[in-house]
Parts: sequence; C-alpha cells; structure tokens
Amino acid sequence: MPQVAYFDHAASSPTLPEVIDAVVAHLGEASANPSGTHRRARAARRRVDEARDTVAKVLGVEPGGVIWTSGGTEADNLAVFGAGALDPSATLVCSAIEHAAVLEPVRRLGGTTTAVDRRGLVDLDVLASSLDEATRLVSVMAVNNEVGTIQPIEAVAGIVRARAPRAVLHVDAVQGLGWLDLSAVAALADAVSISAHKVGGPQGVGALWLRAGVGLAPRALGGGQERGRRSGTVPVALVAGAAVAVELAAERRDEIVARVRRLRDRLADGLLSAVDGVVETGVFDDDRAHKVAGNLHLCIDGVEGEALLYLLDEAGIAASAAAACSSGAAAPSHVLAAMGMAGGSSTAALRLSLGPSTTDAEVDRVLDVLPAAVARLRTMGS
Repeated sequence: MPQVAYFDHAASSPTLPEVIDAVVAHLGEASANPSGTHRRARAARRRVDEARDTVAKVLGVEPGGVIWTSGGTEADNLAVFGAGALDPSATLVCSAIEHAAVLEPVRRLGGTTTAVDRRGLVDLDVLASSLDEATRLVSVMAVNNEVGTIQPIEAVAGIVRARAPRAVLHVDAVQGLGWLDLSAVAALADAVSISAHKVGGPQGVGALWLRAGVGLAPRALGGGQERGRRSGTVPVALVAGAAVAVELAAERRDEIVARVRRLRDRLADGLLSAVDGVVETGVFDDDRAHKVAGNLHLCIDGVEGEALLYLLDEAGIAASAAAACSSGAAAPSHVLAAMGMAGGSSTAALRLSLGPSTTDAEVDRVLDVLPAAVARLRTMGS
C-alpha cells in the first residue's frame, strides 16, 4: 500500500503532534472532575478555563460566552434548538446549503430555507424578503462544507439587523476555522460554532460561543456545567488539545492559506486541463475568490462517484464524494441542488480538500492518478 496522499482535511485534519502531546500530558495526570472543589479538581478547572480563554482570544470574544460541546454538530444543534425552544412560535431561517446539523434542526422546528446562487452564495435579496419582526434565529455558515463557498457574513449581518432586529445570528464556522479570521466573524454574529478536529485537534470536542445577553435553552440537563447551558463533565484532556489546535491554526493561518491556495490552484488547473468533462463547482471565469483556499470540488461526467473513490483509494489517495451529484445509490447533494447543478447517475462529485500537511508531491500524485482513473472508468462504462 503506497503512502496515503490525504485530501480529506474538510472531513477531519490529521491530529497535530503538539495536540497529541497536550492530550497525553493531561491524560497522564491524576484525573479529577473539574466541577469538584478539592485541589485536583480546581487544577482541572483551571486547565478548562485556560483552554476557554485561548479559544475566546482567537474569536476575539469574552471567555464567559464559550460553551464546550462534543463537536460542531452539538454546537450547531444547541444554537438552533436552544434558540428555538425559547419561543416555539418564532420563525427560524437558514440558507439552503447549511450543514445537516443546522438544516435538520431548523426544519424540525418548522423553519424555512433561503436560496443561494450558482456559486453557492446566499441570495441577499431573497434572505431579506424571508425575514421580519417574528424571526428569532438566522443561521448562515461561514464556509460551505461541500463546495467551500465563503459566505458574505458582513452583508448577511447587515440585513438581519435591519430586517429582524430581535433575531439571533448564528454562524456555523466549523469549516472556516483555520482559513478565515473568525474574530471578524464573531464581531458580526451572536453565536458561532467551531470544531477542533477540522484544524488538527482531537475529535469529540468543539465549542459554541454566545454573545452576552443571548438566551439559550439547554439541550442537555444534569449537573449544570457550562453555566447551566450544557450539562456534562467537561473532558479536560480534549479541551486542552482543542485549545492548542485552535491557537496554532490562528497563528499559522496566513502562511497556510497562501501555501495551500497555491497548491489548490495548481491542482485545479492541472485537472481541468487534463480531463475533459470536468466542472469546478461554483467557479466561473476561473474566479475562486469566493472559495476557501483548501477546497477543490469537481463534478466529473462519465464516471460513477463510488467507483472513482475506490480507484483513488487503491492508489493511496484519500478523498471524499461529499455527496453524489445525483445517484440512485446515494441521496443527491442538497448543496448542489440548491446551486442549480443537475447531474446524471454517471456524474461524480469529488471533493479534494487540502490542509496544512498537503505537499507538492501529493498534488503531483493526484495529477498523475486521477486522469488515468477517469479514463479507465469511462472506458469500462462505454
């Protein structure tokens, strides 16, 4: 088996050595519940609060608003359900391309979705027409998890403040962490969700930040941890590792974004020139300014997605379909459907997501393997 060329950072980025060291160090110490009152418990609580301070610094917010969760899904669920439970008759609105962790709770509570354009950007006019005085929550993600579109949060915030002044603006920033300045996002929002493993942190830990004064009904009841907003013993080692990952992502962001953008563009340009029948999703006239640096999403005619992923995996390339353009074997992507992309059963959706560890040699391998894999599948299909 060849060494893996990893192009699935958007799903989970490899754990950083510094994070592993932090987690192991805290696991190796005498365990104590940070909610206790004795000396060891107080030491554990200090570590939790130090980690909270680190995340708050990166977001440019007050530490008291940072709520530890089990990851991005719980953070999103807590924001939507927590706001919706305060007023069951209220209107909730989200974009049509939100992650299911936002989209499904909004639908469960009877909320509505708002349209996006062919690039995957929220249609601001449609958003404005969807809001009124009864709107209590608006959720628009910072970066789409499938196609990498960066949403215009500043413009969204302006519309929300003008049209629905009582609404909570929630931003799912799980895919923005490490790529965007989230302090600028948090300055515009009332709630922000993040997840540590997207930037090389441990899996199973994330956070929801709430602006002071924003109401929230807890989803988990028990010991009243996290100021009564999320009960459950906080995993000291995991939050310590999360803090290291979030801090390093912020410190290294400019360098990583510049280097990864160069690699992504080289990969995209190479594949588009080498393979016929390939569309770079949401990109027109070679303008990728609205896409996060680490995302390359393609729709490839004449091949089936699962077969393509199998051949890539056999060649040591880890990638993701994200969702099929349209397939009898897999549910069509709601993101691509919202963007107006219609594909047949022989159209593969391929997400190649890059990250801090991506190298030129890995890009070269994809440029060598993918065209041959597509040609092989097309020959077999014909």
